[in-house]
Amino acid sequence: MTKEYHISVIPGDGTGPEVVAEGIKILQTLADKFYFKLNFTYYDIGGEHYKATGEILPENILESIAESNAIYLGAIGHPDVKPGILEKGILLKLRFYFDQYINLRPVKLYEGVETPLKDKGPSDIDFVVVRENTEGLYAGAGGCLKHGTADEVAIQESINTRKGVERCIRYAFEYCRKRNQRKKLTLCGKTNVLTFAFELWERTFYEVAKEYPDIETDYAHVDAICMWMVKNPEWFDVIVTDNMFGDIITDLGAMIQGGMGIAAGANINPEGISMFEPIGGSAPKYTGKNIINPIAAISAAQIMLETIGEPMAASLIEESVIRVLRDDLKDVAAGKMGYSTQEVGDLVISYIKGNSKQ
Repeated sequence: MTKEYHISVIPGDGTGPEVVAEGIKILQTLADKFYFKLNFTYYDIGGEHYKATGEILPENILESIAESNAIYLGAIGHPDVKPGILEKGILLKLRFYFDQYINLRPVKLYEGVETPLKDKGPSDIDFVVVRENTEGLYAGAGGCLKHGTADEVAIQESINTRKGVERCIRYAFEYCRKRNQRKKLTLCGKTNVLTFAFELWERTFYEVAKEYPDIETDYAHVDAICMWMVKNPEWFDVIVTDNMFGDIITDLGAMIQGGMGIAAGANINPEGISMFEPIGGSAPKYTGKNIINPIAAISAAQIMLETIGEPMAASLIEESVIRVLRDDLKDVAAGKMGYSTQEVGDLVISYIKGNSKQ
């Protein structure tokens, strides 16, 4: 029987629809090649929809998405919409509604891509960050007192539960074992200052570690992690951390792997519906110019196929992306690739189909 998957597609804002279109082309090509079926349902939510209707993410759309196997997201962010409205109303709402408690961010430098790190190459930069995705400072606990006055007080609380911390840490151990490379898991925290939250993280980390004797464990403060990611990125295999620290160090990771244009990630519920997206944002200044790099969105499609159970198809995406980055693109930056957005997608498809350029 042919496997069938229902994918909810949110092209989003700016260049999101352009890069998603290339990912969809590649997904359809792979579905034909590996004899599975993909059904795509598109949702027109984002900045333009909000400006036109005042709606952000209606309940009926959430209920509809709940019937799918995965979410494929382009980008959220509009220059005419105040920062935070769309991000909280769409991105965070989706993460919380579908309990996507893992943010997974591979940090991998491919051959042919330049890194700002001197004397570092693909063998040095190849690790994964597992970020807790539904708690911490992003839980939304806090408030303001005497807003707009000289006596204003703003409080933002970090919420860390044993359940939330442990399930994230367990996922990281399992992922490290499955990845089967250095089999080293590093906890990133700040135990010397954030004594309540990271005492819970550190205690849980070492309690769970007893069940994984094959995994080497390590701890480093977040500031040290940032330093070593630049100086010795080869030290890392898998890093696990909380929501805020993960948000920061994954952007640093994107830079050392070559830039936002090739960085992809996933918001994962291992027991439910996960969401896959490029990291780079909506890049509104490039909208409609057909010059944005779609590799991050294509790599997000790769992670999606791995997660829903099509590893061979996912592997072929990565092999093809490697060839395009190594042999074809002059640069990974928008407008400097030597190819249009659509042509980059076509290059990937040509390698998927016949291992040679069309």
